[in-house]
Amino acid sequence: MKFTVLHSVLLASSVGTFSGASMAADYKQNPFTLAYDGAITENVQGKVNIRAVAYKLNGIDVSANVYTPANYDAGKKYPAVVVAHPNGGVKEQVAGLYAQRLAEQGYIAITADAAYQGASGGTPRNVDKPTHRIEDIHGMADFITQYAGVDATRLGLLGLCGGGGYSLAAAQTDKRFKSIATVSMFNSGRVRRNGYVDSGLTTIQTRLQQASDARAQEAAGGKVLYSGDANLSDEQIAKLPFDLYRQGYEYYWKTHAHPNSTFKYTTSSLLDLMRFDATNQIELIDKPLLMIAGSKADSLYMTEDAFAKATGTKSKELFKIEGATHIETYWKPAYVNQAVGKLTEFYGKSL
Repeated sequence: MKFTVLHSVLLASSVGTFSGASMAADYKQNPFTLAYDGAITENVQGKVNIRAVAYKLNGIDVSANVYTPANYDAGKKYPAVVVAHPNGGVKEQVAGLYAQRLAEQGYIAITADAAYQGASGGTPRNVDKPTHRIEDIHGMADFITQYAGVDATRLGLLGLCGGGGYSLAAAQTDKRFKSIATVSMFNSGRVRRNGYVDSGLTTIQTRLQQASDARAQEAAGGKVLYSGDANLSDEQIAKLPFDLYRQGYEYYWKTHAHPNSTFKYTTSSLLDLMRFDATNQIELIDKPLLMIAGSKADSLYMTEDAFAKATGTKSKELFKIEGATHIETYWKPAYVNQAVGKLTEFYGKSL
């Protein structure tokens, strides 16, 4: 695998907690197009650094950011954490926030746009297949374990939302990860198959036929069909049945929007998604496992289900953030601070 560093940016970042209200984190106002509150904005020697990197993964150009701790010294050895972004998200949003916060705690952290998504390459655009997302995680591990200053024997994994489900799958077999954590884990296969909160059980075969037809159309050289993309009004968003959807539209379309982020994915991807389940063979995980979720998240059932099935590890913990919903763990300072505090404690013991 060939790795290329595109450019390096030393970023100013205060160590510790951050504060603020629910307001827009405008990527246009950040020189690195970071879309989260408290994001690094400039080169400052001796502070947390961000470096844009690129590498090839199975012939696909991958775009990633590496965050290094304050006073980073390439001659020293640091623990590292791979951070996998949510479905529809990109590295400049919540994944970047958690990577930056981990760097503030002394970790080298990498987060990359999934292949076929964000600023990474691959066509058609927005293919969303579990095998690709899992391979993306292996690829980040490939890259960061060769990065100057990284102690490859102290490599952790953090998966956010859909990235959490794919992290559970990747960690089943990739034993380079010495500990695994998730925040607001989303089991993409279960939801694409059964519907959110198992609300689509009666339409499984219909949706599989639609996905099959979409693939046939692609194979015949026809138009690529997409699912998951909707231009909804504020009124329509308010009527959505679940907090995750209502707050998700608010986060991804308004307060933390980024031009590379989109909900849409190729309809043919459902052929792969609907036969995937993040908990299948989860008992192969034999390393320390921490699963974090909001106590009021309507996605909590997925974390609880995966946690119960993770019987292969002797060290596991389910940590609920009281009062938090799924999306609020992405940005709300009080909840992010709790999650980062728990992650710091967890990685401090396990890496």
